[in-house]
Amino acid sequence: MERQLEPELMDDPEQAAAYARANFESENQGFVDRFGEYFPDFEEGQVFDLGCGPADIPARFVRAYPRCRVTAVDASPPMLDLARQAVTAAGLSGQIVLHCERIQSFRPAEQADAIISNSLLHHLPHPLQFWHAVRRLMKPGGAVLVMDLLRPESPEAAQAIVETYAANEAPILKRDFYHSLLAAFTEDEVAAQLTQMNLTRLLIDVVDDRHWIVGGRVY
Repeated sequence: MERQLEPELMDDPEQAAAYARANFESENQGFVDRFGEYFPDFEEGQVFDLGCGPADIPARFVRAYPRCRVTAVDASPPMLDLARQAVTAAGLSGQIVLHCERIQSFRPAEQADAIISNSLLHHLPHPLQFWHAVRRLMKPGGAVLVMDLLRPESPEAAQAIVETYAANEAPILKRDFYHSLLAAFTEDEVAAQLTQMNLTRLLIDVVDDRHWIVGGRVY
């Protein structure tokens, strides 16, 4: 099945709200736990979360790594409004800074000791923009952990995944999940992107029937 692009931004408030209400606790906590498995010696530093959504992962990350500062970036104003509410309610405003901006134009004052990203790449029409941003934003030797959806072999397989994992979610979330699966990349496509950007130190692993993870250090 060929990749089918979806809109780059979740700029509909109803979309953002449905995403924020959905139960991603297992996936999000699992992502933070995997960071610890990939980088057992990591304890502190500046972390960038690219495509932070409603900021559940940044909140989990700073609870796991209280000596870190997270700059959480997302280009969707409705999503960042929800993220701001969540960060304030959690009392984490001192550790999490939110930026409403595309990663292509994000120009922070300092580079990152670590970059994390969950489910941003499939939104981008040109995936090399993402890996270029990772290179540009990272200190030499910095830690990278990226997770995203894995494109199924057919629209029917994508629909089956939606019904397996999101049967009880809101219709708008199920619709978006389906289109995100169609817009996602295969393992081979991600490997080719890493090769093209000379990021072959980063290793890709398919972790279940709908996700891949890329992890490693950038030199």
